[in-house]
Amino acid sequence: MLRYAAARLVLTLPTLFVVAVLVFVVLRLIPGDPAILVVGENPRPEVLAQVRHEMGLDRPVAVQFAIWLRDVVGLRLGVSLITREPVLETMFSRLGVTAQVVLLATALATLLAVPAGMLAARSQDRPLDLVIVAASVLCLSVPSFWVGILLILVFGVHLAWLPTVGYVSVTEGLARGLPYLVMPVACLVLVQMGSILRMTRSTTLEALRSEYVTAARAKGLSEGVVLTRHVFRNAFAPTLTLLGMILGSLLGGAAVIETVFTLPGLGRLLVDSIYARDYPMVQGIVLLVAFTQVLVNLGVDLVYPVLDPRVRL
Repeated sequence: MLRYAAARLVLTLPTLFVVAVLVFVVLRLIPGDPAILVVGENPRPEVLAQVRHEMGLDRPVAVQFAIWLRDVVGLRLGVSLITREPVLETMFSRLGVTAQVVLLATALATLLAVPAGMLAARSQDRPLDLVIVAASVLCLSVPSFWVGILLILVFGVHLAWLPTVGYVSVTEGLARGLPYLVMPVACLVLVQMGSILRMTRSTTLEALRSEYVTAARAKGLSEGVVLTRHVFRNAFAPTLTLLGMILGSLLGGAAVIETVFTLPGLGRLLVDSIYARDYPMVQGIVLLVAFTQVLVNLGVDLVYPVLDPRVRL
């Protein structure tokens, strides 16, 4: 298993290199000059030239890419052009905020959606199945930002149960930090449940029609034992792949939720850095997101043989 994981990580290097090249090129095709954002509009030419030199923007593009690639290999992602803070330290400080919300939301959505999907499949075409399917369609249809605004209006403004702005980490105290996570996590749970529930229902229906389930029932096993021992493992394997995709995308794409709830996370940092033309920060965040997606996919591949013995690394 260790050899397999190491080989997979080595094979990701070309992917990360392609991502680095694309991000580097696309950022420089966007109109705008980061130096003007620093010195303001209508600067004196000598001041603008000095700022561009300090930022390294007066060098050829190929030289800039070579310098950045050298820093990436040495795990030095440079310094933000706007805040002058180390990119690596800033990213990991913001990643902690995003990870708290995303991991907790994904875990809760899985715990709620997987049993609901299996229950819907067990009650196919009955009223319970129709209600669960309708709820999943509703979750898939409602935009996340609208759900977030609705939660703020109800629980933050009208009921005044939860804070609407700001953020306190749970590391500073669970009682202080938890209220700031309730609405963002609830919003992501509602949005994610739809796709997880539909996938679980579909795979469970397929498993229930299998011959080994018929054989298990013929042995006299109860329906609960059939579902937990024979159906769940086979039905959950494809859902696990979907969870890996959701988790990887949310770790880098939770910008909407973080903007609505004013969370200082990685997604919001990425959006702010794009608007500010902060090249090193954007390049570092995209590279981190790509590497995180690779690690999540690797973790899913390593867990697959546990669920399905027919799969071999």
